[in-house]
Amino acid sequence: MELTVLGSTGSIGTQALDVARERGYTVTALAAGRNLALLQQQVREFRPALVSVEPAVYAEAKALLPGTRVTAHVSEVAALKADVVVNAMSGLIGLAPTRAALQAGQAVALATKEAMVTAAGLIWEAASAGGGRVVPVDSEHTGVFQCLTGEDMADVAEVILTASGGPFRDGPADLGGVTPAQALKHPSWSMGPKVTIDSATLMNKGLEVMECASLYGLPLSGVGVVVHPQSLIHAAVRFRDGSLKAQFGPTDMRLPIAYAIDAAPTGMQRPGDVRGARRGPEVAGHLSWPMRGMWEFREPDFDRFPCLGLAYRAGEAGGLLPVALNAADEVAVEAFLAGQLPFMGIPRLLERVLDETPAGALSWDTLDETDAWARVRAWELVGMRA
Repeated sequence: MELTVLGSTGSIGTQALDVARERGYTVTALAAGRNLALLQQQVREFRPALVSVEPAVYAEAKALLPGTRVTAHVSEVAALKADVVVNAMSGLIGLAPTRAALQAGQAVALATKEAMVTAAGLIWEAASAGGGRVVPVDSEHTGVFQCLTGEDMADVAEVILTASGGPFRDGPADLGGVTPAQALKHPSWSMGPKVTIDSATLMNKGLEVMECASLYGLPLSGVGVVVHPQSLIHAAVRFRDGSLKAQFGPTDMRLPIAYAIDAAPTGMQRPGDVRGARRGPEVAGHLSWPMRGMWEFREPDFDRFPCLGLAYRAGEAGGLLPVALNAADEVAVEAFLAGQLPFMGIPRLLERVLDETPAGALSWDTLDETDAWARVRAWELVGMRA
């Protein structure tokens, strides 16, 4: 198996390389940002044929990585032939390489939720034109993928995504005074700061609802959310006959990453070992966990966490609203972490941006224009202490 990993120095990227190391996969190419110290270690270990970095550190990377082909164009890395491209780039910057990979006919294990949130129709067009395919990496979407394998979508009544509830699921009742340090203490998962704050506001779950609907061709009303503090059940599917099928497992992202990597080329295979043969009943030690204890399920609190409702609103409206929501959320999270916006200022800012988003049809051009407008407007609102 030959892999390309985009966002190799981030949380999902480093865990994807853990999977490659464990399973003996070849790493064909890496795309990183500015973390050249970690990138240098990865290049020494995996010896990729091509590496991309941000343009600002291109000259430094060239000097630091003699004998390695280096580029400042991540889409060039995405289009390089590989069995699977793992796109772990966070934010809208991951959209262009997703498009490039699909147009080049690549199988993409997609952890960049913004691609499906903001540009699902455009992404599917790129996949159709180039012959590429998409398999999700997020634990929830991988769970849905596994539950739907072999099933007829006509029999599906509802897809259910679980949410840990974040660090504030049990309080305080008033979230106005919570700090970035408190919001960054996720009770279940180890993630980057943007995703962790989005989990604290439940915006991450809202984005996943939008992504799930786009991945599986469902209406927003067909994707529900249940708070499950133990984070062991990742997703479930309710069928029209009333039966439920659920996927559960340990809170270790390496498991859904491995599944997505092995499923991407065909969409049908559960991960095997490095030779493709099926193993016996043993599992990797870090994934072994006991099936015991109490599991809880709660309704999400839309009043305490209004970002979830805003995501449903943007997803139902479609068009340019999801683009604006995504852009404004990136600004709001950055401002909150910098102490420029209170925690409950995040949903207030997002609602203002959605209210002001101009109508229009989605295209690659209008996507970029709306993203730029929403970021400028969001920063204006930050200055006004929205």
